[in-house]
Amino acid sequence: MTTKTDRKSGGSTADATDKAVVRALLDRQPRTYPAQAGIRLRNTPAPLYQTLVLAILLSARIRADIAVAAARALFDAGMRDPRAMAEASWQKRVDALGEGGYRRYDERTSTLLGKGAELLLDRYDGDLRRLREEPDPKKALSDIPGIGPTGVDIFLRDVQGIWPEFAPYIDRKALDGARRLGLPASPEKLGSLVPGREMTRLADGLVHAALDKPMADEVLAAAGAA
Repeated sequence: MTTKTDRKSGGSTADATDKAVVRALLDRQPRTYPAQAGIRLRNTPAPLYQTLVLAILLSARIRADIAVAAARALFDAGMRDPRAMAEASWQKRVDALGEGGYRRYDERTSTLLGKGAELLLDRYDGDLRRLREEPDPKKALSDIPGIGPTGVDIFLRDVQGIWPEFAPYIDRKALDGARRLGLPASPEKLGSLVPGREMTRLADGLVHAALDKPMADEVLAAAGAA
């Protein structure tokens, strides 16, 4: 296992071990949270909005698999863009969230999703690419009901592959995973370990490592770093 002395010396041992850990992590985490929710992420309005909805759901104190299931239920019920979300009844949103198991927060979240969709329609004509053009997109995101600081981090973590001006975006939860795996606790250093197109997968995998210690231990063992 790489020691602090190895890392401080800047030797190739640390670099090689870090890359082996990252490879093992990506091998075990082929699908990001958006992919698990059925989102084919592209820089177009509907996938960006779906990623925002997922970020809102994931930011609550609830298991990630339940948030993913709730997002899929919303999308399967036709609420794939801001207009469809805003036009859906409050009860329809509640029912879809409940179908996904999102019952502790279903009523409040239904209200927030409706208000957020209306804001996006009023301010950006439902197109988050227009929000991207704001002087401070992070602040603009935080104006959306239900998103919060954690949701902003999740959204930007997921879209950094198509909004590269935010890369490398490694939020606090992803940094927790990096520390658990003995990787550098620096977005820039982590970003140097993978091609730019893999940054979203790396950040997502680090979050999984933070939330799932057995998986993190398995990654370390596979990389020979345990």
